Parts: sequence; C-alpha cells; structure tokens
Amino acid sequence: MRLADGDIFERDDMTRVRIAAMTIFLSGAVVDTCAAEQLILRGVNVFDVTSGELLVDRAIVIEGDRIVSVSPDAKLKSQVDDTVLNFTGRTVIPGLIDLHSHLLLHPYDEASWNDQVLKESIGLRTLRAVPAMKKTLEAGFTTLRDLGTEGAGYADVALRDAVRAGIVEGPRIFAVTRAIVATGCYGPSGFDPRWSLPKGGQVADGPTEVRRVVREQIAAGADWIKVYADYRRKLGDASTPTFSQEELVAIVDEAKSAGLSVAAHAGTSEAIRRAVLAGVSTIEHGTNASSEVLSLMQEHNVVLCPTLAAAEAMATYRGLIPGEADHPRLVAVRAMFKRALDSGVTIACGSDVGVFSHGDNARELELMVKFGMTPKQALQSATTTAPQVLGRREELGQVATGFLADLVVLESDPSKNITRIRNPILVMKGGRIVHRRTP
Repeated sequence: MRLADGDIFERDDMTRVRIAAMTIFLSGAVVDTCAAEQLILRGVNVFDVTSGELLVDRAIVIEGDRIVSVSPDAKLKSQVDDTVLNFTGRTVIPGLIDLHSHLLLHPYDEASWNDQVLKESIGLRTLRAVPAMKKTLEAGFTTLRDLGTEGAGYADVALRDAVRAGIVEGPRIFAVTRAIVATGCYGPSGFDPRWSLPKGGQVADGPTEVRRVVREQIAAGADWIKVYADYRRKLGDASTPTFSQEELVAIVDEAKSAGLSVAAHAGTSEAIRRAVLAGVSTIEHGTNASSEVLSLMQEHNVVLCPTLAAAEAMATYRGLIPGEADHPRLVAVRAMFKRALDSGVTIACGSDVGVFSHGDNARELELMVKFGMTPKQALQSATTTAPQVLGRREELGQVATGFLADLVVLESDPSKNITRIRNPILVMKGGRIVHRRTP
C-alpha cells in the first residue's frame, strides 16, 4: 500500500528489515540503502538539465550507485524486493557541483586568512572540514573541486580519500592540493621581511621549477593543478601577472602529460590572456576581464568560474551593508559577469566557498540569476557544465539512465525560482541517502 508522502511501500519481511534500517537513518545515522534490489523514487517531477524542461510525474529507478531508468510513473511496475520512496509532486534535480571550494578555510569574519594559515594547525583545520563537508551535502552539493588547501598541505587529499573509504561523509572531491604561486606574490603578507613565513601555496619560479612542483603535487595525489596567474606584489597593491608565458606553458604541459588539467586564478586581462594561451581549462574569478579576453576564452573553450558569492562576502567584510549601494567590488564583478554573458563564454558554478560559510554554496547560483542569468542557466552551470570541466560528463550532472545516482529532492521547481534549491528534502549521493530533512 502507498504510505504517507516520502514514506516506503512495505511488501515483505525483507523489506521490513530495510524499513528498520531506514528508521535508523531517520534517527540520525546514514545507512546504505542499496541493500534492496532497487530503490525507486516515485511521483517526482524531474528537471531535465539538458533541455531545461520539467518532466512531470516520473519514476527514478536506482540500482547500486547508478540510475537504471527514468520513466513515466504510470508505466512503472515495481517488484516485491524494491524499496520505494514516494515524493509525489516534488522536484528532483541532479546533485549540484561547485567547482571552486576551500574546505580547509572558514569565513574570514571568524578568523582572518592570515590567522588561519599561520595560527591554526593542519589537524584543527582538517577536523573543521569534516562538518563543513556534511553541511555541503545537506545543501545538495554532492561534488566539489577543492581549489587549494591554503597552507594546509595535502589535507584535501586526505579528506577525499576518507570520503572514498567511507570513513567520513562528504561530497565527491577533486583535490588541487597546494596551488602554485610565484616568489613574493602570495601571502601571508604584511610582515617584517626578516621573517620567513609559511605560505598559502607552493612557491616556484622558472619553467624547470614549476614543472618540478607540478610533478610533486601529482605524486602527492592532486586531481587538478592550480596556478595563481596574477596576484598583488605587496600589501595594498593591485594585482599584476605573476608568471611568464613560458612558465605557464610549462605548468600546463607538465600537467597534461599526466592527464591533468589546470585552473588559473586570474583577475587581470593580461594574466587571463597568458593563461588561456598556455592552455588552462578554467579561469577563476576573472574580475576585471575585458570583453576581448572573454572572447578569447570562448574561442579556446576556457570556462569561467566567477566566484560571485565570495566577492559579495568580501564586500560585506569590508563594509557593505545589505540594502545600501553596492560595494565597488560588487559593481566590478556585476559588470564583468554581464560582459561574460554577452561574450558567450561558458560559465560554471564556482563559488569560492570557505571565504563564506560552507553549506551556503547556493548563494553563487542566486547571484548568477541576480546578475543576469536565467534560473535554468544557473542550474545548468552547476549540473551539465561542471561535469564537462571535470571530464565526467557521462556520469555526473544529469538525472538519466547510466548516470551516478546523485539526486536532490526539492519542494518545487527551482527553474522558476532559483531560491528553491535551498533546504532540500532529501539528498542522495551514489545511490545512498546522505541527508533527509527533519520534518
């Protein structure tokens, strides 16, 4: 018989055992719901991220960690051993992807970046990242590209591996490790030059040395390589390009030799131009990108991660009061985002979360819409676009047969109002329920 909304069909004694396991989950523990022959979500409306359309009254059938079918609910005949969840009228979207996160950071109004790098132990920072990962899952983000540990060594690799091993719950992580910075071009900064301080990235100069550190990071477990293509030379200065064309080419060439891609932190047009011509895959921030350089990115299929939410957070830390005129930093990123939309460059969801609170990743999509995207485009930036960047377009970012069962159940259709992605009813990662909202 059909039970209350969100409950399970009870068919036989084995199913009663599975319901007992689900009860344990609802009391606070996460359990593996793949013990059943199939897990089925019924009566749902599915947001088709490829077409941007809402497919009404569907049944999603899951076996193991994969979706095996998405069909009209009326045509589905479930089996005795199936576990069925009824979410009539609710909307299902793919698990969301944030391509620019920092699990080893926490908001700068809690502790400055300098203090986190210099005063907090790697152990403390790693432990703090564990609940941050839980909040990320609860927000419906099932995959992260973590773009640098900011002085915490290779702790992101440990977090990734702990999630894979089932030691802790967290999103699927693509780790960058230490990021590459040029001498004198990254912090902590503003200290007496007599002192040699730990850095937020790995310092390297010249084509030979940058190749060496790329090799070192790959050997330590990096999934991606990140380079700071521009940064300020001293406290208070504007950013300028930090690596030569030859150095950037060496970084990209060495990474590609090992099958890895490169992300470039870059806000100035010249640094972006150099990075694009060197062959990077993504530009992070792009704050002052000109129309010309954005067109160059589009020509070379380089993706922009605009990190709008971090810009808003930094403006808030520096005096922006909600309801007042925009801070100059927000004015600049809003203008850049409009230029990016006009240029046709591919834009992916990358928020720079860690600068602001983990679990608030949705703010990036909300700002994308506020600054000119449609809700459908914003959803696509965190679903179909992001897996293309990660090289996982055949298994992530869609509610479709053969894809990983990363699913988010929402009250209603977020393609009509992007704020509806907040507070999911249920989150599934790889066929396992990892979060269910308490009624």
